[in-house]
Amino acid sequence: MAEKTYNILFVCHGNICRSPMAEFVMKDMVDKEGLKGAFHIESAATSYEEIGNPVYPPARRKLAEHNIACDGKHARRITAADYDKFDIIVGMDDWNIKNIKQICGDDDEHKVFKLLDFAHVSRDVADPWYTGDFEATWRDVVAGCEGIMNYYRQRELPE
Repeated sequence: MAEKTYNILFVCHGNICRSPMAEFVMKDMVDKEGLKGAFHIESAATSYEEIGNPVYPPARRKLAEHNIACDGKHARRITAADYDKFDIIVGMDDWNIKNIKQICGDDDEHKVFKLLDFAHVSRDVADPWYTGDFEATWRDVVAGCEGIMNYYRQRELPE
């Protein structure tokens, strides 16, 4: 019997700061727990502005500070088909959630979440494109990804 693969899509406005940070932090966590084969993790944008662009250099540097590479990542836009492909779709802020639902349609299967919901915090992940505070974004992303790991630990993760 094939093991379940958990499919996670992280989403922000441009897919060059917050969502790729979350994608690669989550991949790193999953890898360190020996669960790489149990997860498929991607990230995407709600806008077209940055499509094809690599991870923003300050976000890349923040990941590198923690020995996390993001080589080869280029921004892509979320599509309606992603709703069927992914088990959860995780936006960084209320605006992302609104746009995800606009692109994917009604969230009838309750797959759309805000990242910090997993950390039991009722606020958005601030966009470092505007704040310049990549350290605060890093802390939020790690807290949210740890919450997602806990969410999946409560399910049927392999031993």
